[in-house]
Amino acid sequence: MVQDLINLCKGREVYIQTHNFPDPDAIASAFGLQVLLKHFDISTVLCYEGRIDKLSTSRMVQQFGIEIFSYDDIRANMKEEDPIICVDSQKNGGNITDFIGDEIACIDHHPTFVKVEYRYSDIRITGACSSIIAQYFKELSVEPDENTATALLYGLKMDTSQFTRGVTPLDIEMYSFLFERSNTNVLSALEHNSMEFNDLKAYGAAIENIEVFGHFGYTVIPFSCPDALIATLADFILALDEVDVVVVGSKREDGIKLSVRSELSEVNAGALVYEAVKDIGNGGGHAFMAGGFVSNSALEKLGGYSESVLRDRFTKELEKVGYFRDLQSK
Repeated sequence: MVQDLINLCKGREVYIQTHNFPDPDAIASAFGLQVLLKHFDISTVLCYEGRIDKLSTSRMVQQFGIEIFSYDDIRANMKEEDPIICVDSQKNGGNITDFIGDEIACIDHHPTFVKVEYRYSDIRITGACSSIIAQYFKELSVEPDENTATALLYGLKMDTSQFTRGVTPLDIEMYSFLFERSNTNVLSALEHNSMEFNDLKAYGAAIENIEVFGHFGYTVIPFSCPDALIATLADFILALDEVDVVVVGSKREDGIKLSVRSELSEVNAGALVYEAVKDIGNGGGHAFMAGGFVSNSALEKLGGYSESVLRDRFTKELEKVGYFRDLQSK
């Protein structure tokens, strides 16, 4: 019960950590939890590693006046005994930096690939982590203010791709709970004009470089893109009739960021990326959507054709689950 989390945090200043390069659902969940804990006189600091580098996310932070700090801003003040709540992420999950403090709790909606013991844990599969936080308000009979309800609803809609992906009964219930408390004008404004001109270059590069093997699409963008844009490009390619599994990569100064999508029950996107990069990087996520990262140093160890080797690691994992064999039988 969420009351256990409140009891665990009382009398302490708590850090609420999102996954690296947080998206709207991660920030909405952290913000919602901060508002909820404040109701019980618990002080919190929202934090993350990486950047808030997508227009939709930065506009959301500005719209709701959310104060969230990068690890560089708080590192000097954080101590080993400081409590951390992981939100929309799990320690050792592949997309979250291990901060100095003590991860006492985890609230997440992704599958677990590396089991960790927390003093409080609420890990369950839902379309969005925002739904779990919204349920806390309802369970505790705490009325969310308009800003909080709108932020959580925005996170919910974004992570379920407007209720077309991974939706569970809880998401539907929480949509109703949040909608009547939200500002639909603000929500509409956030949902429109969320693409920047430079995003078009990424679309062009993804299309130009795409390779299709059977119904497996693979493409690498030769420059750095925000995490949210890479995910959007993966959804875009998955919409092709000829593709039912896709991997999109984006080259960065320190390595390559990956986004994976699957429409097939027999191909688990989270397991696919986890297995493909487990000894050279990190990755994981849902059965239908996942992400990963491989550093430059790891890519160098793959040899002079590292990008081809990386692609082949995905095709080999698909072969293991009979993906290409199943295609031939259809």
